[in-house]
Parts: sequence; structure tokens; C-alpha cells
Amino acid sequence: MIPPIASNFVAGETPEAALAHVEGLNNRGVAGILNLLGEHYEERPPADADADAYVDLVEAIAERGVDACVSVKSSQIGLDIADDVFEENLARIVEAANAPSATGPDGTGTFVWIDMEDHETTDVTLDAFERHAVETDGNVGVCVQANLKRTREDLERLADLPGKVRLVKGAYDEPAEISYKKKARVDESYRDCLAYMFEAFDDGVAVGSHDPAMIDYAKQLYADHGTPYEVQMLTGVRESAQFELAAEDDVKVYQYIPYGSKWFSYFYRRIRERKSNALFALRAIIGN
Repeated sequence: MIPPIASNFVAGETPEAALAHVEGLNNRGVAGILNLLGEHYEERPPADADADAYVDLVEAIAERGVDACVSVKSSQIGLDIADDVFEENLARIVEAANAPSATGPDGTGTFVWIDMEDHETTDVTLDAFERHAVETDGNVGVCVQANLKRTREDLERLADLPGKVRLVKGAYDEPAEISYKKKARVDESYRDCLAYMFEAFDDGVAVGSHDPAMIDYAKQLYADHGTPYEVQMLTGVRESAQFELAAEDDVKVYQYIPYGSKWFSYFYRRIRERKSNALFALRAIIGN
């Protein structure tokens, strides 16, 4: 059972709990991105099992009629085992997400995001995205990280592809020779990448950030270029801001929703990475 403090950051242990969480968000104008917790499997059975769970999840999303999509980690579905294991499991998920059983009332399948992990996964992840973006006419998305020096060039490759691209600042501790280390330099890269996306992309810009300055900058870029975009934030982080943004007419807001039995390690990372999260947790514990 997930303790109350952790449940602020994790939607539950079961897909039923996660889908119920999505329904509550939908009632307040926010869509959901469901992520079954799990990563870095070194044996095939758990990777296959999580891929199976995603196949079931995309069908459940369509059956419930909720406004939601899914997001998978490459190492969760086999990349640490072998490239072909990852590619096979991802293909199964994408195929299921575009099957009639996962098609919603609007006639489109369930959208599939491919999360980005450390720099060693970048090329295989982008290759997989490109292949499935073309095959599904854009019903997949991929995440790129502004702290990597290569990302600006990667965006040039992605600009003409269908699908969506989520820009985040990046949370992995990458080698200094391939990444920006200072916060100010990462912020500069994020702004540069975001500006290019609004200028070069026809659609599919996803702003993955809780930083009010970056969200305001996206609003400015939208006013300048008119490129459709969305904002994505995590469960339990600046949720009031999520609902306020969702009330605006020019942007769609998604909440990234982790769920599953492997909640402890995820919760621990959320607490460690942000001082505000740690203070939030401390207040909740004292309050109990």
C-alpha cells in the first residue's frame, strides 16, 4: 500500500487506480500520460510483462473513454537486454495502441510516448521514434533533453517528422564533454531549443517543464508563431498551476502519471531532486 505522502506523486499501484486518477483530472480539464513504473530490466521476462501491461493499458484507456496516453521507458521494455528486445516490445505496444480495440471516439489510436533515458540510449530511441512516427502517421512522441549538447541538432532531424517531441531540461548526470552542467547554461539551451521548435515544427511541441519562466516563454513563442503546443507536468508538482493553465484556451495540459508497485524508488527520486518536494514531504509527515 502506498503511504499518503507518496501518493501525492504516484497515482496508485494498479491501472484501475491510475485510470480513476485520470478521470478526476479530465473533470478539471487536464489530460493524462500514464507511466507504469519500472526500468533497467536485465532479464527478458519482466520486460515482456511490462510490455504486456502496456498493451492492456492502451485498450483500457479506450474502453474507459478517458483523455489519456501512455509513456514507456526504453530500458523498461528491454533495451538493457538487447536492442531487438526493446524494438520488438515497443512495436507490440505501438501496434496495440493503433488497433481497433484501442481506438477512441475520435477515430485515432492511443498515443504512445517514448521516454528518453541517459545519453547511451539516445540514438536507438530516436531511430525507433522515427520509424514508428512514419508508420503511424505521427501517433507517437519522443522526449529530448536540453542539457545534452547534441539536442539542438537532433531537433533538426525531428522537425519534418510527424508525431510530437517533448522538450525537458534533463535529469541524468551526463559526462561534462557532452552535456551542460550549469543551470543557467541548461536554461539557455532550453530556450534555444524551444524557440527552434516553435519556428520549425508545424505541430507537436510539448513543453515538459514546471519552470514558470519557460512556460511563459512558450506562451510568447505561441503568440509569435502560432504553433500548437502542450504543457506537461508531473503528478504532485505545481498541480494548481496545471489547472490554471488548463483553463486557458490556447494550450492543452497533460499530467505525467506514474503508477505501479515499484513506486518507492520513484518517490525517493522526486524527493531528492527538488528541495520544494522534500519540504512538502516533511510538512506532510509532521502534519500526520
